[in-house]
Amino acid sequence: MTDTPQRPALAALLTVTASGFVAGTTLLAKAVGTGVLGPALSPLQISQGRFLFAFLAFSLAAAILRPTFTRPHLGYHFGRSGLGWGGVTLMFAAATFIPLSDATAISFLNPVFAMVFAIPFLGERVGPWRWGSAALAFIGAMILTRPSAGTLQAGALLALMAALMMGGEMIFIKLLSRREKPFQILLINNAIGLAIATLAAVFVWQSPAPLQWAALAGIGLLMASAQTCFINAMRLADASFVSPIFYTTLAFATLYDAVIFDVIPDHITLLGATLILGSAAILAWRETRRK
Repeated sequence: MTDTPQRPALAALLTVTASGFVAGTTLLAKAVGTGVLGPALSPLQISQGRFLFAFLAFSLAAAILRPTFTRPHLGYHFGRSGLGWGGVTLMFAAATFIPLSDATAISFLNPVFAMVFAIPFLGERVGPWRWGSAALAFIGAMILTRPSAGTLQAGALLALMAALMMGGEMIFIKLLSRREKPFQILLINNAIGLAIATLAAVFVWQSPAPLQWAALAGIGLLMASAQTCFINAMRLADASFVSPIFYTTLAFATLYDAVIFDVIPDHITLLGATLILGSAAILAWRETRRK
C-alpha cells in the first residue's frame, strides 16, 4: 500500500473550506437559538438536529460507497460520542450568549485540554514549549471570559466547558484512529450521538418552524461536509501544516457575526483571540522545527 501523495495547496484549501463550514454551523445554531428564525429552540434540540442530518448524510454516503467495516470498539465510540455531544451542545448554548468570535476563540482551547489529558491516558510527554503554549492560550481564554465584579460571563464559561469536553473527545479520537478507518468512526459517532441527542431533546422538544428545519438541516450537512474536508486535508498534508490553518474558523465566525448580527469585535476579543492564536502558531512552529 503506497502513501497518499502530499498536496499541501489542496490540503490548505480543504482546511479553509472546513473552517468556513464549522463557523457556519455555529452561526445557524445562534440564529435558531436566539429566535431569529422563529421561537427560540433549546441547544439540546439544536444538537439533535445537527446529529440527525449529519447521520443521514453519512448513511447516504455509506449506501452509495459501500465501504468495508471492521469490528468497532464500542467503549471508545460511546466515550467519544458522549463527550462530542456535550461539547457541541455547550458550544451552541454559548453562541446564544456571546459573540461567535469569543465562543470560537475559547473553543480553540480543546487541543490544550487534549494535551493535558494525553499525559495520563496516552502516556505522552509534554515539554516546556507545549506547556508555555498552553499557558498562553489559557490566559487568552480567561481574558475572553471578561471577569468583572467577581463574576465571569456565563456564555464564556459554557464555551470553556465545551472546549474541555472536546479536548477529552480528541483522546478517544486518537485511540479510535489507531484501529478503525475515518469513515467508520464518523458514521458510528453520528449514530451514537443521534441516539444520545434524541433522548436529551425529548424533554425540551417543540415543533420547529420551516426556516428552523432548514437551519437544522444546514447545521448537520455543514458539519458533515466540514468533517469530510478536514479528514481529507489531513491525508494530503502533515497535521502540523493543517492544524494552524483551521484557526481561520475564527475569521469566518467574526465575519458572519458582523454581517448577520452586526457584532463587531472589541479590544478584549482581539486581545484574547490574539493570545490563543499566537499560542497555536508558536506550537505549530515548534512542532515543525522538531520534525
